[in-house]
Amino acid sequence: MIKVLVVDDSAFMRKAITSMLQEDPEIKVIGTARDGVEAVQMVQEFRPDIVTMDVEMPRMDGITALKEIMNKCPVPVIMVSSLTTEGAKVTLEALELGAVDFIPKNLAELSVNIIKIKGMLIDKIKTIGRRGIVKRKPPVKTAETKIEVPKVEIPKTRVTTERKVGIISIGTSTGGPKALQEIIPKLPKDFPVPIVIAQHMPPNFTKPFAERLDQLSQLSVKEAEEGETVKPGIVYVAPGRGHMRLKRRGIETFISVSEDKEEFIYRPSVDVLMASVAECYPGRSLGVILTGMGNDGAKGCKKIKETGGRIFAQNEETCVVYGMPRAVVEAGIADKVIPLEEMAGEIINAV
Repeated sequence: MIKVLVVDDSAFMRKAITSMLQEDPEIKVIGTARDGVEAVQMVQEFRPDIVTMDVEMPRMDGITALKEIMNKCPVPVIMVSSLTTEGAKVTLEALELGAVDFIPKNLAELSVNIIKIKGMLIDKIKTIGRRGIVKRKPPVKTAETKIEVPKVEIPKTRVTTERKVGIISIGTSTGGPKALQEIIPKLPKDFPVPIVIAQHMPPNFTKPFAERLDQLSQLSVKEAEEGETVKPGIVYVAPGRGHMRLKRRGIETFISVSEDKEEFIYRPSVDVLMASVAECYPGRSLGVILTGMGNDGAKGCKKIKETGGRIFAQNEETCVVYGMPRAVVEAGIADKVIPLEEMAGEIINAV
């Protein structure tokens, strides 16, 4: 039984979230709190497996409550955030402070998609609640911080004649923002190839996330734009409004963004991005699958492997959710399964 504490200043939202969650027999809402003060007290008293936390509340807001909880009694926290640009910035701050994921504040308004939203919320609660807190090293604070990236020895069995990697593609979901902050800032400013990232995020979230990652990194990080040419040493974050693909135009590779949902569950889709990378860089691409729910990326990674590329997967111990990497590992297409803290060094050695 997963024990949940629901925190929201809106009685309607408390009731809506509680009703959704309690439809699953494996979930029990052990209490509700109206503000951060009550939330901190109830976490210490009831010891829930997971907390849903509103951001804007009287007396003590969600960010302050999150800090208190992580300091006094660490527990997985899912933020309930508005889908505005300002809401995105606050949510990204919460993810840095220890929150594991977020759900949209306008959950109650999505009556047309309520079954899908309910299913997604329940899946997150059960998966993250069972997983518990994954301890992380403190994130990098500034781009000026000198980071020593230990060189990872290349196994003697490695084929020395393999074609040079021309691009890195990274796919991730739940837990991804923090994982990416432990990888991208460790890459040197003279990194020789482009990096493309598909992180499951709403439209208003990907640009603030790219800007935050850019501030922490030596490389230039940006939200990708329709039609722009892919260049070495630049990190391109797929826009949340659609699916990002790479396409060829003569000797140039450029970015194409489709705002059609298509047949893919997640947007931006890792499968879509990696399949296009495999097509544009046959035998010269490295796919990296990080923490996340579901199996998005497994088909894309398979295409990269079929065209002669390589695949790295994050190991289970360092994942917030070992869903996406598990799908790749169990399909037998991962060349290496790597702890998060070693991933940057492995990527550097691969290029």
